[in-house]
Amino acid sequence: MGASLNEIKQRIASTKKTSQITNAMQMVSGAKLTKSEAASRSFQEYASKIRSIVTHLVASQLNDLDDLDNFDSEDSSDLNYHAMLKARPVKKTGYIVITSDKGLVGGYNSSILKQTMKMMSDDHDSQEEFVLIAIGGTGADFFKARGINVAYELRGLTDQPTFDEVRKIVSAATSMYENEVFDELYVCYNHHINSLTSQFRVEKMLPISDLDPEEATTYEQEYILEPSKEAILDNLLPQYAESLIYGAIIDAKTAEHAAGMTAMKTATDNAQNIISDLTISYNRARQGAITQEITEIVAGAAALE
Repeated sequence: MGASLNEIKQRIASTKKTSQITNAMQMVSGAKLTKSEAASRSFQEYASKIRSIVTHLVASQLNDLDDLDNFDSEDSSDLNYHAMLKARPVKKTGYIVITSDKGLVGGYNSSILKQTMKMMSDDHDSQEEFVLIAIGGTGADFFKARGINVAYELRGLTDQPTFDEVRKIVSAATSMYENEVFDELYVCYNHHINSLTSQFRVEKMLPISDLDPEEATTYEQEYILEPSKEAILDNLLPQYAESLIYGAIIDAKTAEHAAGMTAMKTATDNAQNIISDLTISYNRARQGAITQEITEIVAGAAALE
């Protein structure tokens, strides 16, 4: 019985240490989540401004695209629009899949990877029909282990990624689109809703299709353009596409921190439950040992009479 009591005491002590670690990790993830939510809000303000400027500048191109869709004109090739605005026949589809580099985030990664695999299985007959770009080591290793080619990958993002950190892969994605490595680009990630909830999301990034020419009529600003609108759009449209991808990365990181905080809270609660159960078992074992000792003493005393 003594060995059993010592074993239970050791399990209680080790579980308490684990609980302290998971509780500390929960607080760290909570602090990271607060910073990520603030960064996400700041980015949304920037995204709203650049969207309004881009929509205003490309209003004529968008109207030309509408006309091109509605009319089959011999002069349609002379229309002034940027390649990033015009859909082309889809031979290959590009997917940017955003996961974490590490575990300890509950079902965050498994949710993304499971639903991404199902989507690609439903939409494509073979791997030749899509190109994968992986952000996060978990996703990159997952696809490689299944023989799926990863054209580009990025690992080791910081908890609060800056645009300079992701510029290389974001620029690579837009360049691959411009070079017709793929004809449309989607980003697959978990969208942050609140600290307890995230939602798998697939967003189309290229071609840019979320601009409405009617929105341009709501903007009263007039721009002085130098050198020309076309030259500005040549630089601004890729930056806008890059900002959309960067925004998705920030959103995914926020969801990752929320998942980590929730997972560590669950682990801490489970550890407390285990400690409670072990404490009850220890008290029962100790009470049983005391009862047995009393019984042996009484029996010994009775034998002497």
